[in-house]
Amino acid sequence: MNFAQTESIIKNIIREISQECVNKGHTVSETLVAFMVKAVVLNPKHGFNVDRNLTKEDINTLIKLCVMNLLNPKSPSLDTIKMQVYFDMNYTTREQFLEEHRRVLESRMQPVIREITDSRAQIKEEFENLYHKIVLAILLRSGLGSPSDLAVVREATAAVQSVFPQAELGTFLALGKGDKERQLLELTMISTGIRLFNKEYCKGGKGIDDLPVILKKAIPQTSKTIERDIHNTSEYIDKYTSILHHFLDQKQDKVTPTQLTLMKQSLINVRQLESFLNAIMLDVKSSANQVETYTMELNSYLETINFTVENKTAVPTAQVYPQFIHLAQLWNYLQEEMVLLSVFSNVATSLGSFSKVHTNIFPDSVINPMLKGIEITNDLARMTSCNQKVNVAVVKQYTNVEWLFPDNTTNFDKLNLECRGFCPVTLCKYEGLLLRGNSDIGVAKYQNYYYAFASKEDAYEFAEDADKFVTSVSEIAKVNPELIQLLELYNQFTSITPQRKDSHHYVHKPIVKCESGSQTDTHFIEKNIVKSYEWNEWELRRKAIKLTDLRHKLTHSAQTDASSHRKIVTTQTYMPKDQQTQTKLDGCSSVPRPQVFLAGLRGSGMKKPTVLTKVDLTLDVKLI
Repeated sequence: MNFAQTESIIKNIIREISQECVNKGHTVSETLVAFMVKAVVLNPKHGFNVDRNLTKEDINTLIKLCVMNLLNPKSPSLDTIKMQVYFDMNYTTREQFLEEHRRVLESRMQPVIREITDSRAQIKEEFENLYHKIVLAILLRSGLGSPSDLAVVREATAAVQSVFPQAELGTFLALGKGDKERQLLELTMISTGIRLFNKEYCKGGKGIDDLPVILKKAIPQTSKTIERDIHNTSEYIDKYTSILHHFLDQKQDKVTPTQLTLMKQSLINVRQLESFLNAIMLDVKSSANQVETYTMELNSYLETINFTVENKTAVPTAQVYPQFIHLAQLWNYLQEEMVLLSVFSNVATSLGSFSKVHTNIFPDSVINPMLKGIEITNDLARMTSCNQKVNVAVVKQYTNVEWLFPDNTTNFDKLNLECRGFCPVTLCKYEGLLLRGNSDIGVAKYQNYYYAFASKEDAYEFAEDADKFVTSVSEIAKVNPELIQLLELYNQFTSITPQRKDSHHYVHKPIVKCESGSQTDTHFIEKNIVKSYEWNEWELRRKAIKLTDLRHKLTHSAQTDASSHRKIVTTQTYMPKDQQTQTKLDGCSSVPRPQVFLAGLRGSGMKKPTVLTKVDLTLDVKLI
């Protein structure tokens, strides 16, 4: 049977199981059904042979078993599997959360943006309508207030008009679609920064929530809620572990085998819940650090902008617009942290719904009688009481196992322990009991994997037959498939693991031993060899005497008839020539201008009569 046929059969089986559950009044996801199908097939108790094709009878049996497991109301194991599937489907890294959030926002804004970029406004009413759409799009994208609030719309319109007046719509419409989208985004950031600045200095801010204050209150509250859930979960872990360890170690009959099996499944359930809650708690702490950083930067930019525009009638846009844009970006980051915090809180709350079956099976009225005469200890107290290190002299005969200790191993605290740090020996010896290993007593390195143990006696047992325990862990995981993700047995069950998309974030191997080498260039500094350098003082003296003697020397030269003709030199000259240059001559005809001079106009006084003499000064035509 080829791969396509096998995949088709599996899909049909999943579809039939889902339909059967719906017929019985329960809706289950296909992911959960698929995981259950593979878990049932892997369980050796059910007798399925994965190396041969399934018959019709096998398929009917498989469907029946899966439906029975999925509809079992008293199965902590089913609760754990549901929890793992839910966490895998709804939780991921911060970066992927934010990327998905931005993608959803952009997809919701696309119809509004498309309506603006495709507009072909021509008359006044159409321009006004387009401008109103731009304001609403900016308001929706910024998330600063409701578009149904007139006061918010007026304030947003005023902010947009200060940057992009309605008279510039013609220029906007002439742009290409991509340029329009970029300009709308830039306009959104600038107008958002303006509104945030006005809010800070009581000049506006209608409908804008005070995100830094809200986050400052919400993060501690969320942390407190998750820490309370972790504490309650830890109490169940301590009780179940103490009871199981006592009765399994003492082999008493006060507890039935069914109760022991259910309690092991309950312990796995609360251990998984604790692991998920701790992962969420780490992300909440990371979010708190980010919010603190963003808030400090936000206040710093607000002060910078205020200093820039204070007591000034006009400020260069090139100076203030980038600051408004950065202010809006910081506000967007705070909005995203608000979304992340909401997701963290919702997921943490939802996880609790997958850890209720064990409380119904083991209420206080059942647990308290079991706890009589038993000391409840937590992981830390148990590791403290069993802190004797492994004796190397005892285990050195087992050469296939290497032992690492804190005082002789680099990056010891970063070792990626198998079984997620739980002791593989107690897990196999008691068929599913989870005891936290104590790495301080020594870590076993077997086939490039690292194992921690609850006590040195468990470590000695592992050293005697390590392969048996490694194989037994896989066999126990087949019976309890919820252990696959809890213990991160991804290598043994690659096809069934519903591991997180960011599982590589947790699975990383520190460098304990490595082959290292170093290499230097032959001449990594540019050579600068002075050939005239001398280190010998007497050689320097000799050169000085030679130069001094050279001052008194004269250079003589001699030339013979033969040597003067070694080279023939030819010189060519050009004789001077008589040259003539001709220029244009001005040609014209003119008539002499009449000029007459009257002599004696001043007179000769009172004694003599005035004699007026007329003199003709006009030139003769021949003289011109």
